[in-house]
Amino acid sequence: MTSENKDEKAVLLRLQRQCSRMEYCRSDIHRKALKALDGDAEAAGRVVSSLVEDRFVDDLRYASAFAREKASLQGWGKVKITYQLRGKGIPDEIIREALGEIDDDKAAVRLEKVVSEKFRTLKGDPQCKLKLLKFVLGRGYGYDEAAPVVDRILREEG
Repeated sequence: MTSENKDEKAVLLRLQRQCSRMEYCRSDIHRKALKALDGDAEAAGRVVSSLVEDRFVDDLRYASAFAREKASLQGWGKVKITYQLRGKGIPDEIIREALGEIDDDKAAVRLEKVVSEKFRTLKGDPQCKLKLLKFVLGRGYGYDEAAPVVDRILREEG
């Protein structure tokens, strides 16, 4: 076995361990493999192919976990989640499938909570509605989704 093959095998084993502990997408693992193999794109490609073939890396599994986590824990909307996943090179059909796993009822409750919490910091501000909308849009919610919630919070709590 050549030195290069030993290095490739060592990198493969290390990345298998990492993938066993945490989900990674193909592009993240490729970047890690390239760095570990000193820029050898061919060897990195073989390592990534092996990881995908052995199901250590699965873009759908990664995208689904990412979407659920960001929606439930950080209160992100589907627009922001889509943007972030596209930035990682995840195909649109996989993104659509992953977004389908977000519980819409829980997301609506989370949106209400996010808007309510932000409203408390803006009480009395003459531009409160504008700032709330801007904040919610920045969190990745669509205007049609955000505006009714903002209006209701302003009516109820304002």
